[in-house]
Amino acid sequence: MAEQAETLRRTPLSRERILRTAVTLADGAGIESLSMRNLAQELGVVPMALYKHVANKDELLDGMIDVVVGEIEPLTPGVGWQPAVRRRVLSARQVLLRHPWASLAIESRSTATPAVLGYLDSMIGALRAGGLSVDLTHHVMHALGSRILGFSQELFDASRQAGRTGPTAPTPPAPLPPEVAARFPHVAEIATAAAHDTGSVVGVGCDDQFEFEFALDLLLDGIERLRAQGWTSTH
Repeated sequence: MAEQAETLRRTPLSRERILRTAVTLADGAGIESLSMRNLAQELGVVPMALYKHVANKDELLDGMIDVVVGEIEPLTPGVGWQPAVRRRVLSARQVLLRHPWASLAIESRSTATPAVLGYLDSMIGALRAGGLSVDLTHHVMHALGSRILGFSQELFDASRQAGRTGPTAPTPPAPLPPEVAARFPHVAEIATAAAHDTGSVVGVGCDDQFEFEFALDLLLDGIERLRAQGWTSTH
């Protein structure tokens, strides 16, 4: 192991090596703990050596996002738009679950990175090739929102608060106290309707993966009905 580590440290420094090492560090300790100094230390170089490949921390973060997005599987050829989009969105979700800091990092950027733009462009192309009009596709992108990239903002999801970008599992919300359940009976009824995932960030007893796929399928089925009807926003 020591020889492998030494060999890695002697590997010529490159932008790709810097970005992949940064992703690994962020996966292990959270993006908030990543600095140019500890990244340089991990690579066995002085911090100034990094700036020959990445201009600053913002460029480093953009590059890290592109590395993560590059892990999403490509669109499946030869199938309908709906299964192709569904499969790729679920692939994106799995990638972002492996890199829990990435969704907030993507949201934090004022301009989409090249890989994110390429991903969105290909997904829009799949929708258009599937027979959706430009008008419908425009509204579909709004409806899908961040879900098209494999993540979404759930109600009361504390894991998506600023600063909670590390790998630590979020604490599930506590059950409703009896007096609160009595005051808001419909909320209590829904909160106890299913029991699947004890580590859910959506709510006690909810299955995060099931809820994500349920909402995605609901949207995709509705979009297909609108496409078949020739829907336009002017009607």
